[in-house]
Amino acid sequence: MRDRKRAPLFKDAIDFDYVLPDINREIWNNNLPVYWLNAGTQEVVQIDWIFKAGLWHEPATAVAQAVAALVKNGTARKSALEINEAIEYHGAALKVVANNDYTIVTLHTLTRHLPALLPVVKEVLTEAVFPEKELELYQQNGKQRLAVNLRQCDFVANRNIDAMLFGKKHPYGRFTNADDIDQLNTELLRGFYREHYHSGNCRIFMAGCITEQDVHLVKELFGKEAWGEPHPVATPSYTIEPAADHIARIQNDETGVQGAVRIARHFPGRKDPDFTPALVLNTIFGGYFGSRLMANIREEKGYTYGIYAHIYNYRNAGALLIATEAGKEVCEATVSEVYKEMDLLCNERVNEEELLLVKNYLLGSLLGDLDGPFSILQRWKNIILNDLPDDQFERNIHIYKTVTATELMDLAQKYLRKEDYYELVVV
Repeated sequence: MRDRKRAPLFKDAIDFDYVLPDINREIWNNNLPVYWLNAGTQEVVQIDWIFKAGLWHEPATAVAQAVAALVKNGTARKSALEINEAIEYHGAALKVVANNDYTIVTLHTLTRHLPALLPVVKEVLTEAVFPEKELELYQQNGKQRLAVNLRQCDFVANRNIDAMLFGKKHPYGRFTNADDIDQLNTELLRGFYREHYHSGNCRIFMAGCITEQDVHLVKELFGKEAWGEPHPVATPSYTIEPAADHIARIQNDETGVQGAVRIARHFPGRKDPDFTPALVLNTIFGGYFGSRLMANIREEKGYTYGIYAHIYNYRNAGALLIATEAGKEVCEATVSEVYKEMDLLCNERVNEEELLLVKNYLLGSLLGDLDGPFSILQRWKNIILNDLPDDQFERNIHIYKTVTATELMDLAQKYLRKEDYYELVVV
């Protein structure tokens, strides 16, 4: 019988063992790679069709996101309304998102509805027609949203810091203007769709409370024969052309009372040996609510409601970005305090108590990620889509547990140098 007068033993997250459940891998008859795992207790499933059809691959600005937005808005046999009704009738969700590197088509549904919904998804991925009226409505709404967003200092800052880092002609740095939206046409969208939405340019990821029979249902529609117009898809190459000036100030709204601060630099990708220990350093610096930046600039100075440092990992480049919004009269002081925190990490070792706290935070977050099938699948997608070794998760855990304060100071001296950063304030 339990002694209710004694508290249970306390155990730090750093003391737990972490195991990433294995994923099943198949290559179907049409050479389509498939990755699936059976996990969870609820009869729900997530299926991702991932295409190399992101901004990196688009022939003109705004094309990839327009195709992603309109691919569900009409096929040769169904209208946008009929497609949406077919999905919503079963309480499912079908989402299409184009990011810098990929377009991801995601279906969430109860497992028992797969027989009814998979044909709808197949029709969307093979028979989309991009009706002229739907495109006109998209252009109208897109320009209205853009006009509204351009009044916001944070939106303008996000566009311009990317351009400063990568160059306005680079997929990671260019941004959409109203003229780009006007120049979209159905033939351009259909051409991109034919070029990139096909079995030869796709990978499928599945997770949930599923069986081999459920996987077989997907295989019947997407794995037996080629679909779309399969052909080799060329991967373009681009040169990073950062801004000559590292410091910029933009007056966006003369009556504005708030400014957006962005400070960023190029950063190595996931394959670099510095990447994982740098995640620990970045967490201390600005990666969570208890970070150095938050304690100083929010809690002590009261300049902002929140400030964070993010490490962005794209397939072909990376960046470290510090971002916040503050009162326009304290934006310059905020910038100065960011650099002060960088200097402290470069010149003083993190004390063991703070380091243990951050290690427990990172590892505790992983415990939550390993609790559900969709989070586990996301871990595997990061590994597979970035061509990392299968034991990358275990390597990361080892680094989180063993990285030292001296190693973090060495990394700070390498990656937190003021002269390497691009600095932007938009008011």
